[in-house]
Amino acid sequence: MIGRDKGSKANKAGARALGSGRGVTYSTSPLLASKTPPWRSRFLVALVGLAFAGLLARAIYVQVLHTEFFQKQGEARYAHTLELPASRGRINDRSGQTLAASVAVPSIWAIPKEVDADADKRRELAKALGLSNKELQAKLNPESRFVWLKRLADDETAAKVKAIGLKGIFQDREYRRKYPEGEAAAHVVGFTNVEDRGQEGIELAFQKELQGRDGSRSVVRDRLGRVVEDIGDVVPAANGSDIDLSVDSKVQFFAYQRIRDAVAANKAKAGSVVVLDVQTGEVLALANFPSYDPGNRQNLSGEQLRNRALTDVFEPGSTMKPFIAGLALETGRVKPETLVDTGNGRYPFQGAVISDTKPHGVITVREVIQMSSNIGTTKLAMQMQPREMHELFTAIGLGQRPQISFPGAVTGKLRPYKTWRPIEQATMSYGYGLSASLFQLARAYTVFARDGEIIPVSMLRQPHDHPVAGIRVFSPSVALELRHMLQAAAGPGGTAPDAQVPGYSVGGKSGTAHKQEGRGYAAHKYRSWFVGVAPISKPRIVVAVMVDEPTAGVYYGGKVAGPVFSQVTAQTLRLLGVAPDLDVKSQIVANQKAVPVEESF
Repeated sequence: MIGRDKGSKANKAGARALGSGRGVTYSTSPLLASKTPPWRSRFLVALVGLAFAGLLARAIYVQVLHTEFFQKQGEARYAHTLELPASRGRINDRSGQTLAASVAVPSIWAIPKEVDADADKRRELAKALGLSNKELQAKLNPESRFVWLKRLADDETAAKVKAIGLKGIFQDREYRRKYPEGEAAAHVVGFTNVEDRGQEGIELAFQKELQGRDGSRSVVRDRLGRVVEDIGDVVPAANGSDIDLSVDSKVQFFAYQRIRDAVAANKAKAGSVVVLDVQTGEVLALANFPSYDPGNRQNLSGEQLRNRALTDVFEPGSTMKPFIAGLALETGRVKPETLVDTGNGRYPFQGAVISDTKPHGVITVREVIQMSSNIGTTKLAMQMQPREMHELFTAIGLGQRPQISFPGAVTGKLRPYKTWRPIEQATMSYGYGLSASLFQLARAYTVFARDGEIIPVSMLRQPHDHPVAGIRVFSPSVALELRHMLQAAAGPGGTAPDAQVPGYSVGGKSGTAHKQEGRGYAAHKYRSWFVGVAPISKPRIVVAVMVDEPTAGVYYGGKVAGPVFSQVTAQTLRLLGVAPDLDVKSQIVANQKAVPVEESF
């Protein structure tokens, strides 16, 4: 009893002590007094050791074995390399007038996962960018890390987007090409794509020189895309080189206007003009219509893009006759006054009939060119071996791609002379059975302008210290006689009096040919052209004009292409500062007494 009472009192005293929170002896706690099994403490120690071993292994893996990979991954989240685009070189005309230049414009891009905008804001953004809501939604796919929203935008669009103030939308500056001369020089300069790479014309031909080399700048961006620090070295951009063309922008613009007007007046399909400086071989103008605006190329067609002066080939017709006459003179077979019997205008030959537009009877070699007689030219040609004619055609550049720094130039057609039949040799003498581009014809006529030499031509500005060297085809005396024949052909009694230029002596040859269609020729489709030299007394330029499919009732080359030659030649000679070599008043009187025009195919 006494022992139970003592225990009860002790328990009560302990309870009071616990209740008061004072005098607790933990070492005497029954929980702490129980023994922990040894395996449990070892297990805990082992777990702690394994954890440290894992951390050590991970540290070695990250900071020793794969340091470079993880550094790149880390940098990718804050470091960015900004491209410093190089400015594309300018394209200038011969006097330094800009034909193509790059200007900095805004381009708008986004990090889709950072774009946090409600439906109204997105609609506002789409409207500012000129996109539909569906198009914008597709671009802002959250799985994309980067997307262009609008490249090469205008300043107004950029300002509208900036005013919306959306997170995750950024702007950079890129270069966009501007073409001040527009349609007039489109086929010369060409254009670039959105990546600023040349696609046509000089832009394509001199892509390597124009493009330059982009630079770079490594930076740290914050979460809002703002640059907060530069890291590493800046690699500066190297701008592209400028290209100085031989083209004169004033001559080019005038030539384009005249061929555009001629196509409209004759209800034609297309037209081209080539102007060459015969002293330097420089191309002063190369114009085509239809054309296009190289700065706005939406809904373009192949008809607009074709550089017809270089890519379209046709049978040159009567423009070949002076070369045959020249070869006959050069080889001593005839003289300018040698008589040729052209009969009644119809000449049976090898089962075919070669005809003139009217009977000429017995005429001189000089008159054969003036009156453009097919029969007379045939009789001159048949005195020659096919090899001689082939060598002549090759010497003046037919059947060969023009050696010019320009894409798209074609070779034309000139078959090997060993395959020629007599009738084919006859038709080739007056321009059928072979083909050439207008550019090839223009270069060929430098033979007459340069005293019998054919010269190389160039689209680039050339030094003017001395004339470019050529390759001799005819002697100077024969070339001079041929110029006089061409002057007669373009004057009263010739086939193209409309090619006359007030104040300047000119000479040239018109041509009119049925267009090929399938294996034959179209009955009512023609190409009309005129190629000439001016001034005859001291030649400075060659001008070649072609009009494709005139349908306004007149289709002869002298009537359709001759006036364009006259206008372009007059303007070009004035711009070059070439002094007139004729009395204007007396020339006008002579033209009033001109005899009716003749034309031969």
